[in-house]
Amino acid sequence: MWLKISEEFKARSNFPNCLGAVDGKHIRVVKPERSGSLFMNYKHFFSIGLMAVADANYKFVYIDVGSYGKDSDSTIFRNSLLWKNLERNNLNIPKSSQVPGINIPLPYAFVGDEAFSLSKHLLRPYSGTHLPDRKKIFNYRLTRARRYVECTFGILSNKWRIFHRPIDVKVDFAVDIVKCCCVLHNFVRDRDGFSIDDTLIINGFEEFDVFDNSGTNRSTNLFRDALSHYFMSDEGKLQWQFEKI
Repeated sequence: MWLKISEEFKARSNFPNCLGAVDGKHIRVVKPERSGSLFMNYKHFFSIGLMAVADANYKFVYIDVGSYGKDSDSTIFRNSLLWKNLERNNLNIPKSSQVPGINIPLPYAFVGDEAFSLSKHLLRPYSGTHLPDRKKIFNYRLTRARRYVECTFGILSNKWRIFHRPIDVKVDFAVDIVKCCCVLHNFVRDRDGFSIDDTLIINGFEEFDVFDNSGTNRSTNLFRDALSHYFMSDEGKLQWQFEKI
């Protein structure tokens, strides 16, 4: 399964050894009784968290639903069963493989935004606003892969209109509703198949900013650095990528 997902990301987003795009979404709910500010998120509305990994077919590979709205994406991901099993090497992740144009074996990894921590199996953008072209290109290429989870959330919300208003039920029931919608979403994707139009119609997710304002200082990651050089090489570059930075 992981190899199939990786091949689809390589074909559709030109990003090698990608296991999926990870991100979080706030599911709006009516304030649960006696919950204080636990479900109040940074956007100042009450919600439960939906953490998801999506493949290049806009399908959910993994979801974690029901965390407090106040929790950050990185916290939810670090507390998820996916991360724990990833740390314990229980997910049968393929071994690092050689990518033409990269002189070291490249591990398979998920891609996320600047909210996530950099690790061997999770790549995030370079931080900063004044970056060399190599790093800007990497951020753009990573975001092209990461857009699939953003579009998946958009398709989910547009298909199941219950997400267009606060869900007025108890939290446990709201979690069941979200899980049900995600299962139905995958069923519909299998039925209807892949369409490039899905990317173009979901709120303009095709275009992205390529900078990261998080301000965090992280040591250079060997694999991220190798990929950034690969995206500038004859083997890995795209003809139009320089227009995007």
